[in-house]
Amino acid sequence: MKKILFALYIVVILCMGIATLVEKYQGTEYVASHIYGSWWFSALWALLTAVAVAWFVSRKVKRISVVLLHLSFVVILLGALLTHLTATQGMMHLRVGETTRQYITQGEPHDSVSLPFSVRLEKFTTRYHEGTRAASDYISTLTLLHGDQRVKETVSMNKILSFHNIRFYQSSFDEDLRGSYLAVNSDPYGIPVTYTGYALLFISLLWMLADPRGAYRKIIRNVGKMGKDGPDRENQSEHRPANPATFRRLAALAAVIVLVVMAVIGIKKGHSEKPTAHVLPQETAAEFGKLAILYNDRICPLQTFALDFTKKLYGKRSYRGLSAEQVLTGFIFWGEEWSREPIIKTKGAVRAQWQLPKYCSVNTFFNEDMGGYILGPDLQEYYQGNNDKYHQELAKTDDKLSLIMQLRQGKPLKIFPFKGVWYSPTDKKPADMEPERHEYMTNIFALLYQDALTGNYSEMNEALHKMQKYQRTFGGNTLPSSTKVKAERIYNRLPIATILFMVNLTMAFLSMLFIRPKWNWVKLPVLLLSFLALTFCLSLRWIISGNIPMSNGYETMLLMAWIVMLVSLLTFRRFAIIIPFGFLLSGFFLLVSHISQMDPQITHLMPVLSSPLLTFHVSIIMAAYALLSVTFICGVTGIMKKGDKGTLSPLYLLSQLFLYPALACLGFGIFIGAIWANVSWGTYWSWDPKETWALITFMVYGISVHTKALPWLARPRSYHLFMILAFLTILMTYFGVNFFLGGMHSYA
Repeated sequence: MKKILFALYIVVILCMGIATLVEKYQGTEYVASHIYGSWWFSALWALLTAVAVAWFVSRKVKRISVVLLHLSFVVILLGALLTHLTATQGMMHLRVGETTRQYITQGEPHDSVSLPFSVRLEKFTTRYHEGTRAASDYISTLTLLHGDQRVKETVSMNKILSFHNIRFYQSSFDEDLRGSYLAVNSDPYGIPVTYTGYALLFISLLWMLADPRGAYRKIIRNVGKMGKDGPDRENQSEHRPANPATFRRLAALAAVIVLVVMAVIGIKKGHSEKPTAHVLPQETAAEFGKLAILYNDRICPLQTFALDFTKKLYGKRSYRGLSAEQVLTGFIFWGEEWSREPIIKTKGAVRAQWQLPKYCSVNTFFNEDMGGYILGPDLQEYYQGNNDKYHQELAKTDDKLSLIMQLRQGKPLKIFPFKGVWYSPTDKKPADMEPERHEYMTNIFALLYQDALTGNYSEMNEALHKMQKYQRTFGGNTLPSSTKVKAERIYNRLPIATILFMVNLTMAFLSMLFIRPKWNWVKLPVLLLSFLALTFCLSLRWIISGNIPMSNGYETMLLMAWIVMLVSLLTFRRFAIIIPFGFLLSGFFLLVSHISQMDPQITHLMPVLSSPLLTFHVSIIMAAYALLSVTFICGVTGIMKKGDKGTLSPLYLLSQLFLYPALACLGFGIFIGAIWANVSWGTYWSWDPKETWALITFMVYGISVHTKALPWLARPRSYHLFMILAFLTILMTYFGVNFFLGGMHSYA
């Protein structure tokens, strides 16, 4: 029976994994009807559940915490079955003033179903963040008519309307803002049973960690027996005097850290070659950077736009010793001269195709003998569907050139507020704008241009001060607070994450050379400072955005690095080897945050993400991934130390010490996410690729705690090998889904 059970378990995991790949090429509707919604997929889960229950009963398990944990999964699957068999879901489209009882069901065929009451849309409203066109909420105001009963209610993102056991969710809207799409859901049996299963799961996961007679408490007691220094105890040589080579290594360590920091913040030499184009003095350019601007659908310091502008063009925060503000204002006031500067960074395929240097000027891409814009013909191929690597890089190069052209026309410079809306100098102004204000917005840059050409920087500084005062006077509630502005300017000046990934990876390598606990007095302060610096970085992003920094891939990578360092600082007294692990993993996560697909820009949250459940969902999932990353490093280290049984066993213990809370976090995170999905979309499980791979990860790692049923997992080497392979599911869940499979969660 055990062999049948595990065979079915593996088949279910493989079916789910294959289904996500099929969805990539065949589409969501295909897998929804042919796999997830098919009879055989439901039968497979039912058979797995039946065999698992029979085998579990045959083992006569008496520990309540274990029984409750496994029972919760049965209840959750029962709830899913009830939802599949009895729930109805559909979509209702309403125009303002329209009344209907009908909605269209999902799936094939699309049937029309009548409600026991009527619904009328009174109005649809889009609420925006102050001063921007970034939506903060979508709201439908409805009147519900049931006999003599008339009820006026609203539906918005993360706010469900429930009426006579029918739930309505805000789904979409018409472009003219005169119509609304409402998701309709009726699931009176499945949801209560499913939520009961979730409650049982949450209780049992906590009980698993707290049960005095449970496996996890035994692990903690075994850790206590190991003594203060954990896995390094058997290899300690505390009384052996340090030799001169040790101090040379320490000196090298200090030198490496200093060089890394100097290289990152640009203190070291190498920027002596100045551009030939004119630039504003640093002080004047900095004043320009203090202006507020509508950028990325939020009001922020113009310095932020300048940094993003320079990084997009050149790949760095500065250009040949010039600040980002100097680069931006150079293109504004001396556009022709700056078009000759080699500031456009090109990628391999584009460079090879056109035989270009690594850095090109704007003029490089315009050649009258070749018909003007040399990228034009190939760019048309991209828009016609040619999406290979060359054409993708070509499109990115075109984006850089387009940004420069737009800047020379003044379009991105939305720095003039009027009645809650921000305008650029060249935007069409509203008819009710006072003539003097219209003239000021239109002509101020011409005056600044004259000051720049004549070198009259004192007058220019005075004009910039007046522009800043103008923004404070007329910006009103659209302007960020002074605290947010100060936080953003500090954040812009200090590339904390960039410095830390280099420092932490360097320390990881050097910590392997000084793995004994007596060198912790050197490593711990660096780890603590790194942790505090990253805490400061995340705090700044929190202040700037107003949201806990876990809304995109970049921020979740920083969060995972922060969690790894926190865990390392809390557990180093018991396991000295956790310090190199902490440096290595946090450095890796910080490094990954800098890959090109990760966007560090701070933006407003999508309305659907503005939910406290999202905060719990993401933070707990990230904690689980961080802890499971430690088990992966333990596995790699354990496998590499082939003959050292004294190292394998403590590493095995260390890995399991993190495994159990990681599984608890993963379970909490996945199913809190399911509750959030039910609140936001009306369905707690939609078999989105991210959901599916998170479940696969949970199921794969769940195998590793069944050491009695699978005795080979009690052998350190076999266990470590399994944990290394299991980590591939995390990589697929986080990176594979985000950058390959896609789906609803690709925004993460």
